[in-house]
Amino acid sequence: MKELKIIEVKSEIGAGTRGASLGVEAMKIASLDLNSDFFKQYESVEVENVNELLFDGAKHSYAKFIDGVLIMEERVCLEVYETIFDEFFPLIMAGDHSTAYGTIAGIKKAHPKARLGVIWIDAHADIHTPFTTPSGNMHGMALAMACGLDNFECKVNDPRGETLEYWEQLKNVGMPGPKIYPEDIVYIAVRDLEKPENYLLNKYNVNFIETEDVKKLGPVTIARKALEMLDHCDMIYVSFDVDSIDSRVSTGTGTPVPNGLTVEEAKTLNVELAKDPKVCAWEIVEVNPTLDTENRMAESAFEILEATAKSIVDRPVLAE
Repeated sequence: MKELKIIEVKSEIGAGTRGASLGVEAMKIASLDLNSDFFKQYESVEVENVNELLFDGAKHSYAKFIDGVLIMEERVCLEVYETIFDEFFPLIMAGDHSTAYGTIAGIKKAHPKARLGVIWIDAHADIHTPFTTPSGNMHGMALAMACGLDNFECKVNDPRGETLEYWEQLKNVGMPGPKIYPEDIVYIAVRDLEKPENYLLNKYNVNFIETEDVKKLGPVTIARKALEMLDHCDMIYVSFDVDSIDSRVSTGTGTPVPNGLTVEEAKTLNVELAKDPKVCAWEIVEVNPTLDTENRMAESAFEILEATAKSIVDRPVLAE
């Protein structure tokens, strides 16, 4: 039995569409509608957000609200670090996906010598940089921050001054330097890639599992396969973006993409991954109830969250 602690990150500073900060509460409402006492079972803590900066407008066009993103990464990093230090399993419910880098930094701060693998279940690769981003939205840059990448080879933008200063500071949140290697990432269900991201995936031979593979082999086999790909890592963090689910279902998220996972596939996949003792943190992101009908996305997301949490708690404790 591993005691869980829920970390709530109601931040949407890195997203292009407004409303992801409401995702945490939407999942809580879903739990009530589904008669679940999940949120009574576990201690939870909320990381203070800086969403009020959104009213000022974006000053950094190639890294929108990067000043606020830096604050959030540092806060999330510290919260995750303290949660692990107190021997809890961090289960993170976040708004936009940019703060996942804070989670990664927090795990590394707690275990600086450990090799950390990342399973990224998402429609997007989130490995853009201010030099390559088509949108400037920082929820598409979390893994570039974590790997300490700039991707100058595919440079299309020319960020300057403060943007660059903040970007350098971001790469050193928690501890100096990269937190993970690109080859220690496993992408699952990514299907909306831009050329600069493709370039990095090929350059570093990043592990890639397509939605079709999940459908063909089944989520249980895929979970096993993903874990095998990270066999050489000491610890694994699973980051689950609800837009990995097919757009017919995932209407309540900012960037839905067709040909995704079913809710059942996503649930089984996360439940199976969470059984592995190396999995040291799990995160769910990008539920946006303002884009939804009857809170359906949050209900599906909560169902996945609750089942995954049970899987973590039911893990046998390894003797030290």
